[in-house]
Amino acid sequence: MKQWLGEYVRAQKAALDAIPVDAVAGLIGAFQTALAEDRQIFVFGNGGSASNASHFVTDLGKGASDKTGRRFRVLSLNDNVSWLTALGNDYSYDEVFRGQLQNYGRPGDLVLALSVSGNSPNVVKGLEWAVANGLHTIALVGGKRGRMAEIAHQTIVIDSTHYGRVEDAQMGICHMICYAFIENPALGALPAA
Repeated sequence: MKQWLGEYVRAQKAALDAIPVDAVAGLIGAFQTALAEDRQIFVFGNGGSASNASHFVTDLGKGASDKTGRRFRVLSLNDNVSWLTALGNDYSYDEVFRGQLQNYGRPGDLVLALSVSGNSPNVVKGLEWAVANGLHTIALVGGKRGRMAEIAHQTIVIDSTHYGRVEDAQMGICHMICYAFIENPALGALPAA
């Protein structure tokens, strides 16, 4: 067991070491723009990625907003269970994110979608709708990349297909985005006119 645990930790470190910091800096820039322009931010995924979406929204909406003194307008599309199940029941589960974006999404808003496979039909459909309607899209995906990597404006690929490692690395990226604002509150300042 100790050998297995050691190998797991080694592989997790490799996944974290492979996070492209320049690309994460680019994501932070997209969130900085969304904050400055008072854009709505939507975050979603399935399973562990749904949990990561909810966790990220909490950290950005409360922690980062408290430190910058400006409020991120951020929602996890996973968290309205009655709406999610109504869309899934009345249409299909593939429509649960696109259906919500149709009500809320406006050109210039920001979407962060998370998936290990990169091919989750409901996440892909949400991203496709967002791109077609002028929202800026970000995808965090695993090593298979999938359709999400092809259509998002910005993509970070975690070079692994192991669900736990990819989800942990994706949460690490989400924490980097949040803590960029928490530990550098000046990032939330309005740009000079």
